[in-house]
Order: sequence, then structure tokens, then C-alpha cells
Amino acid sequence: MAIAEEDPIVEGREKPLDPEVEKVRKKLVRFVGINLGLLVLALMVVIGALVYKARNAPPATPPLAGDIQAPAGEPVSGDIVLPVGAKVVSQSLSGNRVSIDAELADGSRTIFVYDIAERRLIGRFAIRNK
Repeated sequence: MAIAEEDPIVEGREKPLDPEVEKVRKKLVRFVGINLGLLVLALMVVIGALVYKARNAPPATPPLAGDIQAPAGEPVSGDIVLPVGAKVVSQSLSGNRVSIDAELADGSRTIFVYDIAERRLIGRFAIRNK
């Protein structure tokens, strides 16, 4: 049985490639290597940017009631003015804000929202039935 000349494997060894095909193969290997290197570099830049942004991001927690600027050893004081004849039904504190549920002199109810740090009324909401 004779081995055909067109068979690429002769006695366990491959026939060498044509020099032109070998040049194309080397160019392709170099092209793939350069592109993989650029891909890895771009990935490292993106990861670096994410780490930088995560480390320099402001905290996501809301300010606490202890964030009110007051002289050391002295309590914070101020006046919260409600309409004449209003009665406080309930109150709630969240951070630097306090909401007061009040019953007015005419019997209607209103929620007042105050900012303690700025010492000002920031909202007034009437409670009505439809």
C-alpha cells in the first residue's frame, strides 16, 4: 500500500506549510495577540475606573439628627410656630426634619414639616376627606 503524496500526514509528521500560508498564519497569530492585549488593557481600565468611582462616591446614608451644628455643651433651641388654637396630635423625627400632625382650631388636621438644622418650615399639608 503506497502513501499518496497529497496526504498531509506522512509517518506521524505534518507536511510543512507553503511559505505564503505560513506568513499569513504568523500575521494572524500576531493580530490575535495584539487584540487580546488591547482587550485586557481596556478591561483593566474599566475595572480601575469602577474602583476609583466606588472609593470616591459620597455616602448614601441620609444625615442623622446628630448632624445639627450646635455649640459644644449647649442644646439646640428654637421656636416652631403653629397657628393659634392648634393642638399637636403627634410628631415624628427623621434626620434633621420633624413632622407635626396638628388639629387646627376649626377642627381640620394639617401636617407641618420643619427642618431643624435650617430652623424653617419646609412643608404644610392639609388632610382632607374626599
